[in-house]
Amino acid sequence: MKKLGTLFIVTVLLALGACNSSGSKERFLPPSTGGINSLMVVMDTELWRGPVGEKIREEFAAQIVGLPQIEPKFSLTQIPPKVFKGTTTHSRSLLYVEQDSTSLAHIKNDAYSKPQKVAVVTGPTEEVLIKNLDSLADRAIKEFKANEIAEAQKRFERSLSKDKALEEEFGIQLNVPSLYKVGRRENKFVWMDIQIPKGTMNIIAYEMPWDYFNNDSTFVEDIVRMRDSIGKSFIPGPYENTYMITEKAFAPYVFPAEIGGKKAAEVKGVWEIHGYPMAGPFLTYIINDKENDRKMIIEGFTFAPSEAKRDYMFELEAILKTIKFDSDPPKG
Repeated sequence: MKKLGTLFIVTVLLALGACNSSGSKERFLPPSTGGINSLMVVMDTELWRGPVGEKIREEFAAQIVGLPQIEPKFSLTQIPPKVFKGTTTHSRSLLYVEQDSTSLAHIKNDAYSKPQKVAVVTGPTEEVLIKNLDSLADRAIKEFKANEIAEAQKRFERSLSKDKALEEEFGIQLNVPSLYKVGRRENKFVWMDIQIPKGTMNIIAYEMPWDYFNNDSTFVEDIVRMRDSIGKSFIPGPYENTYMITEKAFAPYVFPAEIGGKKAAEVKGVWEIHGYPMAGPFLTYIINDKENDRKMIIEGFTFAPSEAKRDYMFELEAILKTIKFDSDPPKG
């Protein structure tokens, strides 16, 4: 029966690929379902409890860097293949794993619903399954996340802020949900925020000179110096002489990125308040805007004590990744 199950799903995926490549009319597909950052894992429960399941949890439920507490990349839900039917096939992100004579590691778009990513991994032994999972995991995580970002952006595009502060100050546009409000605006600095049940979500934007980061060996230190300077000038804490800084105990994580069609650095870490016990995660993009001789900085940060912060930061990332640059930004 396992072979028949794998043969069925592989045949479905190959047939869908053939239909799409033949130029025939697009099939009707129901809308995909599921919470943001959730992953449906379809596999035998015995496999799930063993080394193969451990490999899946190791890769797809790994800890997210830059958060102050342990939170997984995806919230995993496992179901056996026999119940994979009906609405369960509409999950936006699916991982199908089955032990079978066929060895396969493949990702398919929109197999049962739209938008949808389905990663299929099969193999004759647990060792081969683990090897195939290892070969596919990085690409699958990247595609699952991109699909989740697109879904988050689609959801908040239903009601966008009409405030022009970012455009007027920097010549940039962000798709910011309408519930975010500008709380502080000064020359070349904008701060928007939204109240959440136990705190706030925040977006700030500012710019630095093009040559501010002129030494690769001190790049991380320069990022911290920049953030601390901005925090001291613009982001006060609850009492006098308190203000936001980058957490002193750990250096932030820095990754290469591309955003708004420009090369950038992605920075993840934890902020804290100098002189007061408050902290939370931040995500900063330092964008190389050579056309305007500047580094454009956009950042999201969250204050939500005792709350999970993954999905808050994910929403902020989705917002920041909508950035567009005007052809003729304001001067001054």
